[in-house]
Amino acid sequence: MASYIARRKFLAALGGVAAGWPLAARAQQAAMPVVGYLDFYAAEPTGIFLAAFRKGLSETGYIEGRNLAIEYRYANTDKERLPELVADLIRRRVVVIVTPFGTAAALAAKSATTTIPIVFMTDADPTQTGLVASYNRPGGNVTGLSIMNVELGAKRLGLLHELIPQARRVAAFINPNSLIAAPLIREAQAGASNIGWEVEVVHASTISDIDVAFAGLEQKRAGAVFVSSDQFFTSRRVQFATLATHHRVPAIYSYRGFTEVGGLMSYGPNLPDQYRQLGVYTGRLLNGEKPTGLPVQSPTKFELVINLGTSKTLGLTIPSGVLAIADEVIE
Repeated sequence: MASYIARRKFLAALGGVAAGWPLAARAQQAAMPVVGYLDFYAAEPTGIFLAAFRKGLSETGYIEGRNLAIEYRYANTDKERLPELVADLIRRRVVVIVTPFGTAAALAAKSATTTIPIVFMTDADPTQTGLVASYNRPGGNVTGLSIMNVELGAKRLGLLHELIPQARRVAAFINPNSLIAAPLIREAQAGASNIGWEVEVVHASTISDIDVAFAGLEQKRAGAVFVSSDQFFTSRRVQFATLATHHRVPAIYSYRGFTEVGGLMSYGPNLPDQYRQLGVYTGRLLNGEKPTGLPVQSPTKFELVINLGTSKTLGLTIPSGVLAIADEVIE
């Protein structure tokens, strides 16, 4: 009887261990890779871009919450927080770090790790900022996308000149805290010189800076406004569009988001498509490709968007030649 009871206990224990094996296996299978998403800016303006980023991930087989986890960190434009945020992501054992729209976060990530793959999106030249060795051979653990916003300054000013050739002076809004402030100024000055315009550089890094600058446009004799590429400016797109209309000054912007909220005209890369490509690159890294084998990408889609309603409010007639090349006209 004693041997029978002992045998029953042994079989029960063995059954318990066996039952635990599939549970452990299921738990191991359920473990998902974790991506760290480090944005220098606030979360507010990125909703549509996050959707595009997730679409790119899905094209490579990854669905957030199903077979991929994403840890989001936002520095809210506080550069001093970036090392702490990167360190936190590394402690959480992320397998890829994504730094959308901006150079500061990418540089902070690069300085913190030489092993975790980093994929960036920047409006600066990544070879000049030290992110990569070259476009075709990035080197190290970093690759990504360059959206060429500095190089597009002259093109934007040329479009603005076609609309209001009688203007002689343009106010160029630059965020002095941007890592590409200096090249943006140089590009704006060169582009203005090509069309015989003068540039009044306007530094703005706060909401009140923008208000004050628009209030002083008449005194500066600025007949047009050029808003440079900057995520802070993008987050204040409604403020820019409203003030430009209120002060009745034609303005050109970097992205269509400005024209969608009442801005006159925008020309630049299709940002949702860039975020989609950022997701694709992230997925390729998750699938085992190395950053050294992924060349830095440049935009393939650019779009000119014109808001006809705003042009009518300003009393402007859009030249037929400009309308003909517009990718979208908002009535």
